[in-house]
Amino acid sequence: MNLMAKRKEENFFSPENAKRPRQEELDDFDKDECDEDECAVSFTNGTSTLTAAEVGIIESIQLKNFMCHSMLGPFKFGSNVNFVVGNNGSGKSAVLTALIVGLGGKAITTNRGSSLKGFVKDGQNSADISITIRNRGDDAYRGNVYGDTIIVQQHISMDGSRSYKLKSATGAVISTKKEELIGILDHFNIQVDNPVSVLTQEMSKQFLQSKNEGDKYKFFMKATQLEQMKEDYSYIMETKERTKEQINQGEERLSELKRQCLEKEERFQNIAGLSTMKTNLEYLKHEMAWAVVNEIEKQLNAIRDNIKIGEDRAARLERKTEEQQVRLNEAEKKYKDIQDKLEKISQETSARAPECMALKADLTSKKRAYNEAEVLYNRSLNEYKALKKDDEQLCRRIEELKKSADQSLEPERLERQKKISWLKERIKALQDQESSVNQEIEQFQQAIEKDKEEHTRIKREELDVKTTLNFNQRQLKELKDSKTNRLKRFGPHVPALLEAIDDAYRRGHFTYKPVGPLGACIHLRDPELALAIESCLKGLLQAYCCHNHADERVLQALMKKFYSPGTSRPQIIVSEFRNEMYDVRHRAAYHPEYPTVLTALEIDNAVVANSLIDMRSIETVLLIKNNSVARAVMQSQKPPKNCREAFTADGDQVFAGRYYSSEYTRPKFLSRDVDSEISDLEDEVENKKAQILNLQQHLSTLQKDIKCNEELLRRYQLHYKELKMKIRKSISEIRELENIEEHQSVDIATLKNMEQQKENMEHLKSLKIILVLFKQDELNLADSEVDNQKRGKRHYEDKQKEHLDTLNKKKRELDMKEKELEEKMSQARQICPERIEVKKSASILDKEINRLRQKIQAEHASYGDREEIMKQYQEARESYLDLDSKVKTLKRFIKLLEEIMIHRYKTYQQFRRCLTLRCKLYFDNLLSQRAYCGKMNFDHKNETLTISVQPGEGNKAAFNDMRALSGGERSFSTVCFILSLWSIAESPFRCLDEFDVYMDMVNRRIAMDMILKMADSQRFRQFILLTPQSMSSLPSSKLIRILRMSDPERGQTTLPFRPVSQEDDDDRS
Repeated sequence: MNLMAKRKEENFFSPENAKRPRQEELDDFDKDECDEDECAVSFTNGTSTLTAAEVGIIESIQLKNFMCHSMLGPFKFGSNVNFVVGNNGSGKSAVLTALIVGLGGKAITTNRGSSLKGFVKDGQNSADISITIRNRGDDAYRGNVYGDTIIVQQHISMDGSRSYKLKSATGAVISTKKEELIGILDHFNIQVDNPVSVLTQEMSKQFLQSKNEGDKYKFFMKATQLEQMKEDYSYIMETKERTKEQINQGEERLSELKRQCLEKEERFQNIAGLSTMKTNLEYLKHEMAWAVVNEIEKQLNAIRDNIKIGEDRAARLERKTEEQQVRLNEAEKKYKDIQDKLEKISQETSARAPECMALKADLTSKKRAYNEAEVLYNRSLNEYKALKKDDEQLCRRIEELKKSADQSLEPERLERQKKISWLKERIKALQDQESSVNQEIEQFQQAIEKDKEEHTRIKREELDVKTTLNFNQRQLKELKDSKTNRLKRFGPHVPALLEAIDDAYRRGHFTYKPVGPLGACIHLRDPELALAIESCLKGLLQAYCCHNHADERVLQALMKKFYSPGTSRPQIIVSEFRNEMYDVRHRAAYHPEYPTVLTALEIDNAVVANSLIDMRSIETVLLIKNNSVARAVMQSQKPPKNCREAFTADGDQVFAGRYYSSEYTRPKFLSRDVDSEISDLEDEVENKKAQILNLQQHLSTLQKDIKCNEELLRRYQLHYKELKMKIRKSISEIRELENIEEHQSVDIATLKNMEQQKENMEHLKSLKIILVLFKQDELNLADSEVDNQKRGKRHYEDKQKEHLDTLNKKKRELDMKEKELEEKMSQARQICPERIEVKKSASILDKEINRLRQKIQAEHASYGDREEIMKQYQEARESYLDLDSKVKTLKRFIKLLEEIMIHRYKTYQQFRRCLTLRCKLYFDNLLSQRAYCGKMNFDHKNETLTISVQPGEGNKAAFNDMRALSGGERSFSTVCFILSLWSIAESPFRCLDEFDVYMDMVNRRIAMDMILKMADSQRFRQFILLTPQSMSSLPSSKLIRILRMSDPERGQTTLPFRPVSQEDDDDRS
């Protein structure tokens, strides 16, 4: 607060030099005078060039139904000196009262009423005050909002309440809060309750008439705001003493808490091992849950292996049955063929039976004739020898005939052989050509096949690239949408869903408002770990949390409106909402260099943190940026305690014995650099489009090659067929030529062959009887083979049926085991969401769990409930540490406060000395203008102010107390005192009401000249002076404005005010 601002007050003038022409009365208050800001001529004969004020002065005021006036104003004030003149009851004091009340002052401050409702005119329901404050220049208050003026409108109701409207220069309502008005008054340093700024009529009379030195001192202290500073210091010292008492009480309480804490700690340490046992029990339960799952999985694997073996065996039995059926069919066919042949032979045998009988009779006669024939044989033998000689001669003759025939047909034979040789050569050439064409056909077929395979591969690759392109385009669209709304990263429907959730929560459909998506509730400490955390949390980033299952059902119903059937919906986690995050220090992983997922995230909501701990155990997952370092930490050495897995910056998952590469290359939900992601995705989309274009061009080239090769293949195949036909034609010609020679040789040998064929025919006839007997045996063997094959088929069919029954039984058992496995896995996930590796069997774990439970029960019986003891210890320790911290903080505060107060009090004393000194100097200077002498004696210890004034020469007369002065002299001295206070107190405007009431004409004129002189030297400040005098003798100046009030209405004598009491000041705002 600038209470020591410099004043430019050098241009004092002598009252004798001023002329006082009468100024015209202002009948029309709406007419503006000339621009006061441009006036540089002093209304005195001085040379002041100070400019008018730009901020904080009152430009106009208007009243409606205020006090006893229906309508007053608007009064437009000048920027420097304003006289409000009028008879008593005309409303001068009402204007000043409205100024105090309109700017937030209390009713009791005006000395005109005890409450605001007293200011409402009788018979009216409310009163209105409108005050316009100047707001220009560099020091303007929110100049871009309010403009050049601030309009303060106050509405006072009949019940004593009031409301504000703060308007801009254009009339727009900017605020209706009193805090805004207080901010404006503080900015302009307007103090309506400071008597130096606004000296009301009652205060003026009281001050002028007062002869109490203590009142003067209080007036000085209040005017300079030293009183407020003193009260503030007193309040601070009282607060300091109360704080010291709190510290003493806290120290006593602290020793008691320390003793309790030590007792609880000792008891807690006695059962510290119980925590480890319970942790081990929980871990054993987790292992037990998954051990049961492991055993069922082993049983399932054994059943699956048996089913696989059974299916393989069933397939083999099926093949053997089919093979047996084929053999049976062959045997039956063979049996039928033999039976058909046997039937045919039997028919032939039946047909030859009479001939056989005749032959038997003939045999008997021939036997009789045998002996006769034997005799004939010997005789014939001799004849044969003779015939043999003839035969040799005939053979020689035949040879001779053949030679002669060959000689006559030799030219034709040679021609035929030559043609045969030519045809054979042609066939060979055609066959070579055929082989070459066949190779070409194979090459074309291979080329076509290769091109088709390449076409299929490229087509598949194009489909994969298009799928990737569509995914990237969708992701690019989501990223662009997320620039305006980050929630769209988690799905296009998420903003609308969240609005629906808010609406449902407002309607009371939820017990607690669901939280989600979880990815929007977490923030990364290190942006480089975004992909690692997304790979760890996966679908949980889009999940929502509900307090109970009723809230879950409501949320599911809302989701159905935004997610169509068949599409995946976000996961809903049902867990009781807690205000505090789980204490996971005893089971969290720790590494001095690498954070866990929990410590790498900033999570403000405890519900989100607890859900991620429950669902993903984020306190046990390490984040290691480098892949090789992650392998070294997790696999080359023993993993850190409680750490089960780790993720790298590339999103790879690392276990103690396994390593899984990430499917993703960039984060989707948690990336901060959206513009960079969009740029990378746009580049990738363009690359994919170019890749698709290249693939399509390659496909087009392959299609052309395939079409061309197929056309060439068709031509070569036609050529191949033509060659085949030529080869067959040539072979036919060769056969025809060779058959000519064969016919000629057959004619020569025909004679010999005929005799031989006759003998063969006789022999075959004799064999048919034997053949019938042979076929009968063969038929019996075939029938036996058919029976064997049928028995074999029945054997395999029976085994297959039996095996299929067993296999179906195994499959039913497999289905039951799979259902059991699902139930056990669901139970295991409820106990331990993350699967763990278990080496022990369920029976061993069950024994360990029972043994550990018995041990824990024994510990409980010895020491009591561990949780309760731990809770008591934690509460005692937290209470002790909290109180200890508060006591130390208060001690530091008291020490700092004492240092500050010592310094501030010294500064306060120095400041008070400076103000008193300046006040004395100004007072002496002002008294000297009437050749008065005086002095001011400040007694700060007794809080008195003694003012001694001596009219006349100061060195010739003794100083007298003001009580010894006449009324005019005392009024003049009082005006000098007020002007002195004006010189040391800062305010944009000064208001005096009937300051000259007890002055004679001479003192009034002197006081007026002094005020005008000061006003001329302080053109940056506004003066509003209320007087019943006419002020006709004032000098003519554009910086002086006289506002004349109309005479009061007839019959109005006094205003309806009741006496002021402190209890009635119920100034309600």
